[in-house]
Amino acid sequence: MRRLRSVRRSPGPGARRTVPLRKSLFARLLAVSALVAACSVAATAWLAVQTTSGAIRQEQGQNLAADARIYHRLLGYAAAHPTWDGVGATVRELAEQSGRRIALTTQARAPLADSAARDAAALPAQASAVVDPLSVDTALSTGAGATGSTTTDRVDPRAVGPFRLPEAERTRLRKTADRGVACLGDFGIAADVVAGASGRPLIQVVGGNDPERIRGTGCAVDALDTPTATERKALKALNQLADACLERQGRDGVHLSLGLSWGQAAEPVPAEAVPVPAAPMATMPPTAEPSAVPTEAPRAEPRDVPGAVPGPGDQQAAATGENDRAVASCVGTARREQLSSYVASPALLFIGDPGGATVPGFDLSPANTARIAGAAALVLALTVGASVLVGARLVRPLRALTGAAQRMRDGEDTAPVVVAADNEIGRLAATFNDMSAHRARLEAQRKAMVSDVAHELRTPLSNIRGWLEAAQDGVADPDPEFIAFLHTEAVQLQHIIDDLQDLAQADAGALRLHPEPVEVAELLGQVAAAHQARADAAGVALGVRPPDRPLPALSADPVRLRQAVGNLVSNAVRHTPEGGKVTLRAYGSEDGDAVLVDVADTGSGIPADDLARVFDRFWRGEKSRSRRTGGSGLGLAIVRKLAEAHGGTATASSTPGEGSVFTLRFPAGTTSPGTPDDPDAMNTTI
Repeated sequence: MRRLRSVRRSPGPGARRTVPLRKSLFARLLAVSALVAACSVAATAWLAVQTTSGAIRQEQGQNLAADARIYHRLLGYAAAHPTWDGVGATVRELAEQSGRRIALTTQARAPLADSAARDAAALPAQASAVVDPLSVDTALSTGAGATGSTTTDRVDPRAVGPFRLPEAERTRLRKTADRGVACLGDFGIAADVVAGASGRPLIQVVGGNDPERIRGTGCAVDALDTPTATERKALKALNQLADACLERQGRDGVHLSLGLSWGQAAEPVPAEAVPVPAAPMATMPPTAEPSAVPTEAPRAEPRDVPGAVPGPGDQQAAATGENDRAVASCVGTARREQLSSYVASPALLFIGDPGGATVPGFDLSPANTARIAGAAALVLALTVGASVLVGARLVRPLRALTGAAQRMRDGEDTAPVVVAADNEIGRLAATFNDMSAHRARLEAQRKAMVSDVAHELRTPLSNIRGWLEAAQDGVADPDPEFIAFLHTEAVQLQHIIDDLQDLAQADAGALRLHPEPVEVAELLGQVAAAHQARADAAGVALGVRPPDRPLPALSADPVRLRQAVGNLVSNAVRHTPEGGKVTLRAYGSEDGDAVLVDVADTGSGIPADDLARVFDRFWRGEKSRSRRTGGSGLGLAIVRKLAEAHGGTATASSTPGEGSVFTLRFPAGTTSPGTPDDPDAMNTTI
């Protein structure tokens, strides 16, 4: 690939400067490649980590389901026993069912029970969970495999403590519940008796509890709402603990009901006569630390496991206000204090594989980190190297184009830029070469224009000056013939100036059109009449051929249209030998959407190589400057500009030795942004 070298110059206004690195195409390509490589490495690493982590999470999810079941079983044991004595059998049974190693220790890590042999590996530093029925781990208690539920104060509902009913009270309440179920059955309401953790029976209606429906039966189910002697005693103790907490905060005591709703008590209530409140009372807000007395209200929703105790959130509406939050907090504190001697102390639970390891997890070791970093660095290095090679090949032809453009700017001769590759840059180079050649042609035309204009202006001016000096010296007499000659030269001069002005206006977009409906056939007759004298003098027959069928409507500027057709007629007469013929013809297109005007002659014709340039300004097929065939070379260029201003085109066809045909094509209808009925359309600048 050949590239053009830049010419070194001293710095100055037109000096060539090196492109800053931040703006360099090469630097940007390199940066983008490096960024893409980094993103690719990151995406690959992320995908690998996500895939591995997903597999590990799936295994951990299965382990978590088993862990939740183990945790729930041991939590129930702790809620029902004041110590961990005898838990070994339960631990071994759970280990056999899960195939895992299960160990319990105190919070000081003193062993309580372990399913592994004595010489098993040491327990890990971090426990899997803490088994505390007064502070349940909600993630495990509600996780996969968990079958229990907890109250909002995180107390296990199986921890009932002093609320556990003796056998006699259970039997009495059970008989009452059985009578209520039988009564409801007589009314077509299916119901069952479900025992809670404390032994208190619940009537569970099949298909949901409808209080109005049950109340309408008249069945004596409300008897189950009354606390037993055991529950009244435990409830009084709980009430005293809660009142003591409230008293320390300077608040009034409350009266707790069996479902842990509360109301203000006017005076202390004896333990042996705790009434059930008849009116609705405040309840513990869910956001506070609610208590969950392990007793059951009638018609409660069923629990997941028989014996579950309904929490306050199941039976009470949410309460608001600072006092309610304080009461809820004190009730929850009193509840845990009351149950602390009835449940086992908190223990650490360790769950792992039989070999002693904990649940597997994803850990990116330093060695793996180093390998990933090394692979990323290798990919980046390869990307940067490939980018350097590709970027250099990409930038090289661009630099050649830049150098050629700079030399063109400085007015130097520019050789074509050679780019062998057939790609975007190769096409850019080919386009640049075409532009350079076109610019060279325009520059040559500009130089020829200066020479032609100077010649055209100098000839009439020289004649006028010479004859005026002759008249001033008395050599020539200012007779009518003298005045006519000077007038002819002035008209020739004015014609050249008018052509230059029209072309300049068209180039500047300031050519003004005044469109109006035009009868094209009539206009052609006017043009032929205007040039008839010149055609007769040249011995050329000039005529208008009538249209074969009606022409489409045309709206155009008649003055400019006559100028365009007149230039074509003048050019045809000038290039048609004596005895030849020039014919004007107007006709409609086959689809009727355009009007065409042909100016045909029987002159010498135009060579095929010159046909594409006949409308270029200052171009003349005949290089001689004869007065008969000469001219400024602007006439046909003005014709094309006028046709384009009307939204049309100007084309030419020729057969050397037989003649030429110049065709103007105008769209039918309005040829300007306005219409003949629009006042603004009468004065339009194109």
